[in-house]
Amino acid sequence: MQKNLIAGIVAALVIALPRRRGPDRPAPEFVLPAKGGSQIDLAKYKGQVVMLNFWASWCGPCRQEMPLLEDIYKKYNKLGFTLIGVNVEPDSKAADDWLKQTPVSFPCCMTRTAR
Repeated sequence: MQKNLIAGIVAALVIALPRRRGPDRPAPEFVLPAKGGSQIDLAKYKGQVVMLNFWASWCGPCRQEMPLLEDIYKKYNKLGFTLIGVNVEPDSKAADDWLKQTPVSFPCCMTRTAR
């Protein structure tokens, strides 16, 4: 009886959970504000390999990896690879200030606007 109950709960969870995205399914589309006041539309990159990198200016590992990601982007962008940085801070002013000190050429979204 207990095995049947557990199996039923597991089956209900599997049915209720959204399907995972995979290589055979496209990523959900989004449009986010970008540095400089423009917008980034994921649909623009259809057919390319796209890496999303979520970061914040206060994140130590993010600060360390940003120059490395810039090098990767510069090296592979001509081959159809793109990198989109997605800043997750509540106020993008800190991100804007940090990007002035450590500029990158790949597109960066700001999930919040500067105050």
